[in-house]
Amino acid sequence: MNAKVKRFVLEPGRREMMLAGAAGLVLAAVGAMPRVSFAQTAGGPVSLAPLPYAPEALEPHIDAQTMSLHHDKHHQAYVTNLNKALSEHSQLATLTLPELLRRLPEVPEGVRNTIRNNGGGHANHAMFWSIMGPNAGGTPTGAVAEAITRDLGGFEDFKKTFNAAGTKQFGSGWVFVTADKAGKLEIVARPNQDTPLMEGKAVLMGNDVWEHAYYLKYQNRRADYLAAWWNVVNWKAVNDRYAAIRRGELI
Repeated sequence: MNAKVKRFVLEPGRREMMLAGAAGLVLAAVGAMPRVSFAQTAGGPVSLAPLPYAPEALEPHIDAQTMSLHHDKHHQAYVTNLNKALSEHSQLATLTLPELLRRLPEVPEGVRNTIRNNGGGHANHAMFWSIMGPNAGGTPTGAVAEAITRDLGGFEDFKKTFNAAGTKQFGSGWVFVTADKAGKLEIVARPNQDTPLMEGKAVLMGNDVWEHAYYLKYQNRRADYLAAWWNVVNWKAVNDRYAAIRRGELI
């Protein structure tokens, strides 16, 4: 981390002076490097893509009403709130979303938690929609299947460990599979809308265990939801993400 930025984070007595220059420090730290910024739209630099399938496409495992509310209301709220925060610090939109989340300690303190919660929510949900689909499920294929066998003990052990991590996550949160550039997989759980991207780790796949993701159909039966979710995992999409991570494109 830039030394000046670190002093801003760790020395509260200097905060007022440093807050005024924090936005410039962030921009200066990345200004010499070409970046792909968030897509520019009329509503702000972040946009909500439509679902890649109809809301009812994942039934009976995830119902249409849950999908519509989850995408159109919950995810949209993260996008709206993130756009508002970025509108107050427009230079932050020169960073990619993974980089913005990875560099949260350098973000001005006044919007740091807003960007953590809503940037994390946007990243997590965009991943979530992309790895599900109709007529999906079954066993993993290709390079992902090989990595699961190598790193996670095979598909059945992987599902048990993943589901257990999701069931044990206290309150709201996510269970993820991360992958490094060498392709090694790891299962991790995170609270709220935190994401391994905040630690510089690429997310291969993940499941949302906030109650809004399952409560209309499964009520308090989170374990049932986690078990049913495997029927909608699109392993081709997961393999595409795995290849992109190996190329260094998702971090």
